Amino acid sequence: MTRADFNDLVRQLNRNLYGYAFRILRNQEEAEDAVQEVFIKLWNMGSKLDEYNSIGALATTMIKNFCIDQIRKKKHFIQDENEQQDFQNRENVSPYELMERRESEDILHHIIEQLPDIYKNAIRLREIEGLSYEEIADKTEQNINTLRVTLSRARKMIREEFNKYQYERRGIKEVNRKVL
Repeated sequence: MTRADFNDLVRQLNRNLYGYAFRILRNQEEAEDAVQEVFIKLWNMGSKLDEYNSIGALATTMIKNFCIDQIRKKKHFIQDENEQQDFQNRENVSPYELMERRESEDILHHIIEQLPDIYKNAIRLREIEGLSYEEIADKTEQNINTLRVTLSRARKMIREEFNKYQYERRGIKEVNRKVL
C-alpha cells in the first residue's frame, strides 16, 4: 500500500473509527488516541493489509479491541487505587467489619478450591490474574465462546455456594419452593 493509498484510507475511515471509539470510551482525547494507535498499527502492517478483504472491517475490529483494552487497563488502575484507599481506610473500619471481610474472602477461596478444575482454572485466570478472554483461550487452548460459558457457569456455582454461606451466617434457612 502506497502512502497516498494509506492517506485515502485514513480520510475514509477516520470519522467512523473516531465515532466508534468515542461511543466505547466516552472521552474525546482517548478516542482520538485510539484512532491514532490503530492507524499506526495499520501502517506498520504494510503489505499485509492487501491480504484483507475489508480493511475497514479490520480497522473497526482493531479499534474495538484497543478500546476494550484501554477500559480494562483503567479498570485495573482503579481497582489498584481502590485497594490502596481501602487499605488506608481500614483504620476507620470496625474490627467486626474486618472480620466479616476476611471471612467472606476465606469462604470465596474455599468455594473456588472446591470447583472442578476446568472452572477453578478459568476463574483464577480471569478474576484473580486478570487475563483477557483471548489470553485465557490461548493459554487453555479453548474456544473463546466455550470459555465464556465455562466462566459463566463457574460464577453461578460460586454465587450459589456463597449465598448458602451467607444464609447460614445470618441464620436464615433456605427454603426450596416448588412451583406446581
